[in-house]
Amino acid sequence: MRVAIATLGCKANQYDSEIIREAFEEKNFGIVSFSDVADIYVINTCTVTGKTDYQSRQLIRRAHRINPNAKIVVTGCYAQVAPHDLKKIPGVSLVVGNSDKSKISDLLINTAIDKDTRIVVNPFEKSCPFPEEKIKRFFSKTRFFLKIQDGCNAHCSYCIIPTSRGPSRSMNPKTVLELLRRIGSSGYKEVVLTGIHLGAYGLDLPSPTTLFQLLQQIEKEKPIPRVRLSSIEPNEVDQKLIDLIGSSEIICPHLHLPLQSGDNAILRRMNRPYSSEDFRQLIKNVADSIPDLNVGVDVIVGFPGEEECQFQQTFQLIKELPVAYLHVFPFSPRKGTAAARFSERIAGNTVKSRGSLLRILGSEKRRAFYKSYLNKKLRVLIESRREKNRDLLKGFSRNYIPVLVDGGNEFINKEVTVRIIAVDGETVRGIMEK
Repeated sequence: MRVAIATLGCKANQYDSEIIREAFEEKNFGIVSFSDVADIYVINTCTVTGKTDYQSRQLIRRAHRINPNAKIVVTGCYAQVAPHDLKKIPGVSLVVGNSDKSKISDLLINTAIDKDTRIVVNPFEKSCPFPEEKIKRFFSKTRFFLKIQDGCNAHCSYCIIPTSRGPSRSMNPKTVLELLRRIGSSGYKEVVLTGIHLGAYGLDLPSPTTLFQLLQQIEKEKPIPRVRLSSIEPNEVDQKLIDLIGSSEIICPHLHLPLQSGDNAILRRMNRPYSSEDFRQLIKNVADSIPDLNVGVDVIVGFPGEEECQFQQTFQLIKELPVAYLHVFPFSPRKGTAAARFSERIAGNTVKSRGSLLRILGSEKRRAFYKSYLNKKLRVLIESRREKNRDLLKGFSRNYIPVLVDGGNEFINKEVTVRIIAVDGETVRGIMEK
């Protein structure tokens, strides 16, 4: 039996898909590409925006076209919040919520005799633990996404994640360190620590701890050469964490911070726990304290009631700050969130125009950041796949600059010193140096 798995959304979802893949492999299923003919298709969905819902539906229909007789399993956040909508799509055999996604291979055995689409979606309990499933085998690649936290208690007014992922819960720090040792011994050179609300790591454990304390332990032991943090809330980046990253030998100088808006009134309507002034001070502080820091920012455009002057405040704040890149999202009403009930919706063409302006700004920021490293040296971890058009090796610096270099396969999965020799738009070229 052949299984194909497609993953949408966050890095936490990518870890979940690895758990699903391993469960199938342990039952001797073959894993194939999603574009191949398979007996089972698993779509691990995201529902953070209307666009990701649409992409999930497209993947379901694509799988049904490739093999109309295949079983199609839909799981993830979209499945958690709208299982009956997904059940109606032709070809869907099984809809599984987030709390049961690791059991998909077992659930399919029972579904084999069911004629109707089966829904296995359970609500999250307030005290539900972090899922115990963990990767048992690691294959030699370059970077591994390790989910150490799941769920969120924040309830930002626009966000459906607390409903789709449940309350915040964390992996035991001993388990984190055990997995990091195994990941390192399996050949990986970098681990990205991921979570839905990463800054809340450890606060829910019987013996509460923090992300800072976990990183201290990782820094002391150094089980892997490079550790990168995924997105973390601005109000959870304190001076201790800043100082640790700034002095670390293994934690990459790269922060991704969700701003969402640069206007204080909009931030309050979003239920975000900081002001634009707080954010401005934080960015200046981290830029001054962490050498070679790359800061990425999330921003939402077209939030209900966002006036032109409020958008301009967001635009100007980002323009003035040492930010290297942007992820821009149009506001997407999510059923069940407070913001879905807000009036004063922004016209679609206005949202599109504002998003375009921010994306142009983001491209300018990115190019300027890359150009600041011309003729400088960076430590670059070479990835396992080459750049397609020119057959060049590609990799990422510790501060998350993608670099293309000439070289043989012997450099794959190695961290090499590269001098940056050219920046063409958002393409960075370098040459290896001893």
